[in-house]
Amino acid sequence: MTVDQILIIFLIALLLFILPAIGLQKLFQKAGEPGWKAWVPLYNTWIMMKIAKRPMHWFFWQFIPVVGWFITLAIFIEFVKVYGKFKFYQHAATVFSAGLYFSWMAYKDDVKFIGPEAAARHKKAAWREWVDAAVFAVVAATLIRTFIFEAYTIPSGSMEKTLLVRDFLFVSKLSYGPRIPNTPLSVPFVHNYLPITNTKSYSELIKLPYMRWFASPVKRGDAVVFNFPAGDTVIHKEGFESLTPYYSLVRAYGRDNVLKEEQFKPIVVHPVDKTDNYIKRCVAIAGDTLKIVDGVIFIDGKEQPFPPYSGRPYLVKMKPGRMLDKESLEDMGIAIYETENSSDFSLSPDPNFQYKINMTQTEKATLEKSGFVDQVMPELINTPSALDYFPYDTIHKWSLDTYGDIWIPKKGATVQLTADNFSIYERAIRVYEHNDFYMQNGKFFLNGKEATAYTFKMDYYWMMGDNRHGSQDSRYWGFVPEDRIVGKAWMIWFSWEGGPRWKRLFNIVK
Repeated sequence: MTVDQILIIFLIALLLFILPAIGLQKLFQKAGEPGWKAWVPLYNTWIMMKIAKRPMHWFFWQFIPVVGWFITLAIFIEFVKVYGKFKFYQHAATVFSAGLYFSWMAYKDDVKFIGPEAAARHKKAAWREWVDAAVFAVVAATLIRTFIFEAYTIPSGSMEKTLLVRDFLFVSKLSYGPRIPNTPLSVPFVHNYLPITNTKSYSELIKLPYMRWFASPVKRGDAVVFNFPAGDTVIHKEGFESLTPYYSLVRAYGRDNVLKEEQFKPIVVHPVDKTDNYIKRCVAIAGDTLKIVDGVIFIDGKEQPFPPYSGRPYLVKMKPGRMLDKESLEDMGIAIYETENSSDFSLSPDPNFQYKINMTQTEKATLEKSGFVDQVMPELINTPSALDYFPYDTIHKWSLDTYGDIWIPKKGATVQLTADNFSIYERAIRVYEHNDFYMQNGKFFLNGKEATAYTFKMDYYWMMGDNRHGSQDSRYWGFVPEDRIVGKAWMIWFSWEGGPRWKRLFNIVK
């Protein structure tokens, strides 16, 4: 845990346990307890529970990271009740002032200690019962969504055939440690935009640095949900957002042209935790060296197996007199999925082959054993494009299926800066790790000083979709820093395609 994170925890503890003591001292005295007890952090909440005669196990729930803060606020509410404070605005004032409302109570002559028995006899109005229940439900659901698990819907075919469009997932936040929101002032249950108004769903009045409880690294092969690294700046309009990234347009048209053209407005900047969510498979972790040869991934020189349900496009040549259609493929056990924009089965773009079929390794073997085919060959895209593929330069002539070698940055590891790797690591050093970094006349300048090397502050990951030719992934926009990691795809709890896909329900994501 960094010094900044420890400082934040200390400040929140100060807010919840020390500042309320200004008023608690006198309130304790009114209840017959020594005032000095109000100034002992945490112990003062034990005394509050004792005075209010509420379950003492609440005290221990406060030790749960983050969740415990909300338990403390609930203790505050139970405490003000023994002083006759039952109204909704009084409880809201207690919570939103972080207990400073006690100071106002303490010096009001009409605030009397009525005791826990009198507080227990108070009956709430029916509307208060509903409001309190709704507030509790919202708070509980928000805590679960933020720190334990979150529902996620697959929007595209980039993970076929592992995950399908309109698969509904549970994403585990505990797998890599729950991340504290950078923007805690946010409307519950929505991500970055409000429905109907289509405006931002959060305020940046309070912004917290990156902090993660019980951090655990992403493992190679995990299916991971993360905040789109290149989604910090987007064009907030249908057809753009992360589908057509702002930075891709800047490379194609130039920044000045994008900024002045009406068709590219409005331009919106998001904090880290409010960029769009993506889901891909982690194929390389911090410290790995990745290379892709004809679509096959190598890590540190070792060939990596394809994920079991990973789809790959193959060109298929049939034996004379033989033909294929969707139904015959499905009869063989080869699943064919179609969306509005794509299909796993189509005519081949190569005149030497008849069909292009997206298949797993197992499905490919099944087709070859059928006796119907003459040749099955993987479709390869080996044409380099400096405009499309990271790091967008003319030095690294990489393509979709031939890529690397590229070293994945690791926290604490040092890279020597060269003209060849500047374009690879520049965004990570400058944007993700918040440095003033540039190259001028063949020299490198870091925060105003000439530098020859850089030591990384975070771990990074390389993410790719299982549907290798239908995925916008790290080959297009580079590394995923650890502060963008949301959680691990855990279970498909529902799936829909014109009706429930019953066989997919409650499947664990592999």
